[in-house]
Amino acid sequence: MNGTNDKDSTPLWTPSADAIAASNMMAFMTLVNARHGVSLGGYDELHAWSVANPALFWDAVWDFTGVIGEKGTTVLADEEKMPGAAFFPEARLNFAENLLRGEGGDTVLLFNNEGVMAAPLTRAELRRDVARFAAVLKSWGVGEGDRVAAFMPNCPETIVAMLAAASLGAVFSSCSPDFGVKGVLDRFGQIEPKVLVACDGYRYAGKVLPAHDKLAEIVAGLPSLEHAAIVPFIGEGPKNIEKAQDWTALLSAAPETELSFTPLPFSHPLYIMYSSGTTGIPKCIVHSAGGTLLQHLKEHRLHCDLRPGETLFYFTTCGWMMWNWLVSGLAAGVTLALYDGSPFAPSGRVLFDYIEAAKINVFGTSAKFIDAVKKSGLSPRETHDLSSMRMILSTGSPLVPESFDFVYEEVKDDVALCSISGGTD
Repeated sequence: MNGTNDKDSTPLWTPSADAIAASNMMAFMTLVNARHGVSLGGYDELHAWSVANPALFWDAVWDFTGVIGEKGTTVLADEEKMPGAAFFPEARLNFAENLLRGEGGDTVLLFNNEGVMAAPLTRAELRRDVARFAAVLKSWGVGEGDRVAAFMPNCPETIVAMLAAASLGAVFSSCSPDFGVKGVLDRFGQIEPKVLVACDGYRYAGKVLPAHDKLAEIVAGLPSLEHAAIVPFIGEGPKNIEKAQDWTALLSAAPETELSFTPLPFSHPLYIMYSSGTTGIPKCIVHSAGGTLLQHLKEHRLHCDLRPGETLFYFTTCGWMMWNWLVSGLAAGVTLALYDGSPFAPSGRVLFDYIEAAKINVFGTSAKFIDAVKKSGLSPRETHDLSSMRMILSTGSPLVPESFDFVYEEVKDDVALCSISGGTD
């Protein structure tokens, strides 16, 4: 993985020989070579082999990443039908179980709201809260295939809601609270959710923005809705919103139950996401539990080389697919560093402060953010300890050459800067 300088075709960054030898990608290639009697010598050869042998490749990814579930004997059915082929048609798994593996007291979620840090959440606490909200959903009659919608910031409660829904086989869909009422109803109105999880408001650029008026219209505009759980994000709670109860009260009153997971087919729907809506009402896009899990494990473990104990950050809202990508990092055993609000509030330093304080290893952002930092005149390498950060991911649009130069000159010279533009729902 080399960044290339178009001016003279010399690499901007090259991993050390020791880093290559110790990488997950090398360990995976070694597994493939041993299992299939091949002698793949590098990434290009591994990639070509994966394209030529999709069933063998994904079978190896399942085993290498330690997916929890029953794989079955068939990896790829009707391979000649693309589209139309079926991966792992006999498999049974649960997405939430794979993200909640382990029961220790290690920190799994950090949350930063415009420079204000919340108490970290441990794995045991996350499992406890997921079990509690799953019990609430079950008491409301939520089961396989029902839709749970979220109108939420990028905070721990949103992850709890998603995992609780997934544990039962329900389908999760989310919008960010900065969406207008029409934008929310254009999306959620199509999927007929049974439950809505929503915040009472949010903070952006130092301002508190209540959401009660929006919520009243959203709830009224969703005739399928039976229950709403309101997270007191700004401390006000549900007030007089119809069908609504307070999130904190619901979890406090929920019975202490063991976390359980419904085994589901590989192709069982997990998420409903949406097209941009630029050519009419946003189109619904369904993503399966197995496909999402395996693809994200591949990207996190192999391409990002994530290891248990590392910390992953991506600047995103719950209205962008990078939120779903970020959350899957739990399956790789990492700590997620969540952030909600403006990336320039209270100052342009706030995300670099977060890297330093949380010792973030993989930092994800947008090309626009890097350009904005460049234009602001900041030089983070002079003001912050960024020694923990080994990789920067940029998406949303292609990263221009000047932004590559800025990162290596003013942010950090020894970092893998990856322009992964193309992230869409």
